Order: sequence, then C-alpha cells, then structure tokens
Amino acid sequence: MPLYEYQCRGCAHEFEELVFGDEAVTCPECGSAGSVDRVLSVPAKPRSEGASLPMNCNSDGPPCGAPWCQRK
Repeated sequence: MPLYEYQCRGCAHEFEELVFGDEAVTCPECGSAGSVDRVLSVPAKPRSEGASLPMNCNSDGPPCGAPWCQRK
C-alpha cells in the first residue's frame, strides 16, 4: 500500500493517494479519472541540523518491540 504523489493533467491539482494494487486514481479536485500522472517524490530530510532517524535501539529507554532490542 504505497503512498504516491500525483498531478492531474486536467486541473493541475497535486495530491497524494494511497494505492491498493492496480486501483485507478481519480483527482479529488475535479473528479477526473485516468488523467493523472504519478510524480517523482523526494525523500524528506530531518527538520533540524543534527537530527536524524534512529539507527539502533536505545538501551537506556523502553524496549522498541523487537526481542533483540529489549533491555537486559
């Protein structure tokens, strides 16, 4: 169930859509079906300098859910 970004060729509206299988995508603005193009998504970067995504579990905090990350 990937989330894709689209742009309508009819009204130029840009939107995101959660797609299940080969589902047809319809523009939520003008209702045009089949005249939308999937656009290239750019990954988001962290909001502040020095912020990053966690790469491993913090052993001083609560368990993250996986058995190998739980506190001993």
